[in-house]
Amino acid sequence: MISCRSRRSLLRAALTLLGGIGLLLASANVRAQNGDDSLGRLFFSPERRAALERQRLLNIQEARTLEGATLRLNGIVQRSSGKSTVWINEQPQHEDEADRSGVAVKLSPKAPGRAQLRPGEEAPTELKVGESINRATGERETRLGGGVIVTPAKSGR
Repeated sequence: MISCRSRRSLLRAALTLLGGIGLLLASANVRAQNGDDSLGRLFFSPERRAALERQRLLNIQEARTLEGATLRLNGIVQRSSGKSTVWINEQPQHEDEADRSGVAVKLSPKAPGRAQLRPGEEAPTELKVGESINRATGERETRLGGGVIVTPAKSGR
């Protein structure tokens, strides 16, 4: 059983909460009527936001081309749904978007962290994440730059 005193305090707390929500809604309504969009999207001009919104609605995607003599595999994300995204030269690309970027990608579930890339009509090459290849010479480079990683030896305690 709830005492009369605790019922009053619960009722007072509920009324205070409802009053606060009412004030919050009223201030949001005033802000919307005044056209205050200060809490909207940041970093883009209204024209750029409109262009991005139009691009999103019409599913327009900008064509990308492979630039430079170096082909680098920056990362791979394989989702449980089967869709994959690969970062090539710091540009994201879905696995089946070879027509947009000019690079065909083939992933193997048996070799995670690796991808077979075929830029245009060139011969396919397999790269690990972090590796790059000079397309002209075929020379490979890792992020280590020919160096090695040395871990400290365990102390004999």
